[in-house]
Amino acid sequence: MPRWVSVCKIDDLQPDSGVCVLVEGRQIAIFHMIKDNTVYAIDNYDPIGKANVLSRGIVGDIKGEPVVASPLYKQHFNLLTGICLEDESIRVAVYGIRISQGRVEIQMFNDEATQTECSRFGAEAKV
Repeated sequence: MPRWVSVCKIDDLQPDSGVCVLVEGRQIAIFHMIKDNTVYAIDNYDPIGKANVLSRGIVGDIKGEPVVASPLYKQHFNLLTGICLEDESIRVAVYGIRISQGRVEIQMFNDEATQTECSRFGAEAKV
């Protein structure tokens, strides 16, 4: 069964940048894209650079798709799908995200298998 975990106030997020939050032992990168006033949540771990750094990446869009560029090797990850644009066989987990009463909430699941399966599908939340 999914549950929503409150992680911060929407006002705590800086526009067009990322922040890392620790939720149940997972580092999750949250991005607030001011262009479309949307927030996204992906795993903070860069599988190419092998470090928890994606929240420090540069955000933007490529062909209309929201992306973050890793600060290490500059590969791009789609914020909706988690897929690496330079190598589609590589992906990071994406998380359900919503804004409720001015707070950012991340969708989590009680078991690892469900969390892993559900983190393959993207989500976004309008602010």
